[in-house]
Amino acid sequence: MSDHAVLHVKGRVLVGPDDVRDELWVVGGRVSYERPRAAREVTTVEGWALPGLVDAHCHVGLDRHGPVDDTTSEEQALTDRAAGTLLIRDAGSPSDTRWIDAREDLPKIIRAGRHIARTRRYIRNYAHEIEPEDLVAYVAREARRGDGWVKLVGDWIDRDAGDLTACWPRAEVEAAIAEAHRLGARVTAHCFAEDSLRDLVEAGIDCIEHATGLTEETIPLFAERGVAIVPTLVNIATFPKLADGGEAKFPRWSAHMRRLHERRYDTVRAAYDAGVPVYVGTDAGGSLPHGLVAEEVAELVKAGIPALDALSATAWGARRWLGRPGLDEGAPADLVVYGTDPRADVRVLAAPRRIVLDGRIVA
Repeated sequence: MSDHAVLHVKGRVLVGPDDVRDELWVVGGRVSYERPRAAREVTTVEGWALPGLVDAHCHVGLDRHGPVDDTTSEEQALTDRAAGTLLIRDAGSPSDTRWIDAREDLPKIIRAGRHIARTRRYIRNYAHEIEPEDLVAYVAREARRGDGWVKLVGDWIDRDAGDLTACWPRAEVEAAIAEAHRLGARVTAHCFAEDSLRDLVEAGIDCIEHATGLTEETIPLFAERGVAIVPTLVNIATFPKLADGGEAKFPRWSAHMRRLHERRYDTVRAAYDAGVPVYVGTDAGGSLPHGLVAEEVAELVKAGIPALDALSATAWGARRWLGRPGLDEGAPADLVVYGTDPRADVRVLAAPRRIVLDGRIVA
């Protein structure tokens, strides 16, 4: 499409869960609900339109070994785009992907800087590995580098204990989160187990990734404080394989990982039922491939979250949580068009008919 072209999307435009319109127009790359008076070229797309999907836990610029080159980062971003993911919260990456911001054909990224972990308590080549006395300084550094988010590693296997344990003392966590908030950044943390959650939430954290360690004691605390979770169920599915690999050396850890996996759906549903905000994230870019957003939405439905709310967790609700517009008047035209109603069957998300980014049909 040329710069003077107009895109006409007709059928059913899902502006919100209950706000369905018959058509929208894309003029100058932006959404309009008024028919343009004149246009040199009009392209019409028919179907069910959603705001571009959100993957709220994704790692562009990272693979299982650490940072990757720009060509690989581009391939990752294009794979996400092909799945309909047009907004990514990059939940930790050692690579500088700022160059993507200048590319109108790649998804928009909200960065959390580089992971911050305890020394030798995370995946090699991923994180800043530091001790508690340096936590505030590193959180401040990543708050300035990121796009309004900072990512901590809240727990990891402790080789001496032979199991998952919390990484940070309470006082240092409180000071670090307060510093991030002072600098205008929100804080999230990787947490598989139970032990770190109360301290992190009471210290003022904004989000927990994975959250498999939620219990009937901590779920009400999350709900009361409005702390969101991003369950990454497509990643939690790998726990049995991880447990098998660590069985001989860390049997306590392996048994713990299996228990967390076995109750994963009950955990997510209990959090949802209590009013904890739940959002879609795939954890792509480490050991998982990109482009899994539709699978993660389906996993939330399998966990017992109603289809419309699971859809909102990657569309309207997720964009509102991240402070980005959906299909609002004047917003950048980032949208995905499907052949049938994704509210009726979320599996439709796996087969986008058209993908529009900044007003241009890109797939």
